[in-house]
Amino acid sequence: MPRIAGINIPDKKYIDISLTYIYGIGLPLSRKILKIASIDFNRLASELTAEEVNRLKEIIEKNYRTEGELRRDVMTNIKRLKDIGCCRGLRHIKGLPVRGQRTKTNTRTVRGNVRKTVGSGRKPPSEPT
Repeated sequence: MPRIAGINIPDKKYIDISLTYIYGIGLPLSRKILKIASIDFNRLASELTAEEVNRLKEIIEKNYRTEGELRRDVMTNIKRLKDIGCCRGLRHIKGLPVRGQRTKTNTRTVRGNVRKTVGSGRKPPSEPT
């Protein structure tokens, strides 16, 4: 199991898909990296030689921000928005959608799947004891 950027890459998947397990690398970027490293997309990750894995590590670490460094940057950007008190920062604080989505409906995932609908019909009358 090759280890790139601190992540164990799955063996039984094609290498272009396997690289997407690294935070900050999607499918287009993984294919671009593989072209630079001159590695075929249709090879399994287990078929890579040690030299090819080292080439991939080198390209990714030198040219791209991934994993911890990228997560830190995203967190500091959100913290900056919260500190200056802009609209986007306030939306982050309140836990609401930030990018202009509607909130009357369709925000259950952001709000934590809150269901505030009233049940239909009346409650049955309580029985005397």
